[in-house]
Amino acid sequence: MSVTREQVIDFIYDEARMLDEGRYTEWLALWLPDGHYWMPLDYQQTDPLNVTSLMYEDLFMLKLRVERLNGARTFSQKPKSRCHHVLQRPFVDEMNGDSFVTTTFMHYVETRLDEQQLLALTAKHDLALVDGSLRIANKRVDIVNCDAAFRNIQLLP
Repeated sequence: MSVTREQVIDFIYDEARMLDEGRYTEWLALWLPDGHYWMPLDYQQTDPLNVTSLMYEDLFMLKLRVERLNGARTFSQKPKSRCHHVLQRPFVDEMNGDSFVTTTFMHYVETRLDEQQLLALTAKHDLALVDGSLRIANKRVDIVNCDAAFRNIQLLP
């Protein structure tokens, strides 16, 4: 089975919609078991292991995050945080057989009660075609002003 450029782009939009709608369990199913979600702390950071990051989570940590977000006894999330991704059309940078690389520029808004946080981001997805379905192998989210001070990010840009 081959995947078109439009199907790759639609996958990126679908992922953002799942997050905006709080469908975190469904979102987790998009990930490959050895995938990582990385949010570097520094501009053009190249090492997620030996340099501090805002977030570097494997599937186990992502599952814990989703359990917390879905949990009935997560009092820090009462009322729950909500988010909204505003994406530019994703660029498909590479299409090599069953692997794909995309870059998406976006604005991310996270809100809870009367607090709202706006972040400008660049997301890079490494995707793989597995058993006829696109899956996330890795995702890197760079905050444009990563060197600024900002509140905790509760959800997943």
